[in-house]
Amino acid sequence: MASGLPRRIVVETKRLQSEPVAGIQCMPFPGNPRHFQVVLMGPEETPYAGGVFHLELFLPADYPMAPPKVRFMTKMFHPNIDKLGRICLDILKDKWSPALQVRTVLLSISALLSAPEPDDPLDHEIAEMWKNDKEGAEQMAAEYTQEYASK
Repeated sequence: MASGLPRRIVVETKRLQSEPVAGIQCMPFPGNPRHFQVVLMGPEETPYAGGVFHLELFLPADYPMAPPKVRFMTKMFHPNIDKLGRICLDILKDKWSPALQVRTVLLSISALLSAPEPDDPLDHEIAEMWKNDKEGAEQMAAEYTQEYASK
């Protein structure tokens, strides 16, 4: 780990390596221990099952007082993820607490794939489809997963 890095980040990074979260890999980029490459496996029994999703996570200078910055690099069809990969998740915004950790954020993102929130969307068109034609929306999500997130 880089010198001058806050102890909290060092401890969290070591824990992510020694006790990985099931279905999630999180590795710091060489040369920047605040910037992580994340690989998230699509949760079973969801339209994202079988998908391998790539995300980037960045810990800002004021972390843990401010939330990490996270976005999907893999193209997604999800009401809470926009075309740029930004994620609408309360703990990444106004519900952030310094008591939360990177591990919590990653688990919450995985849970968001299992339970989309079309009533609090980032992509309104997808949210409308999710509300009015859930089966069609899930089919589209599965097609995106097949096309953009296959191994």
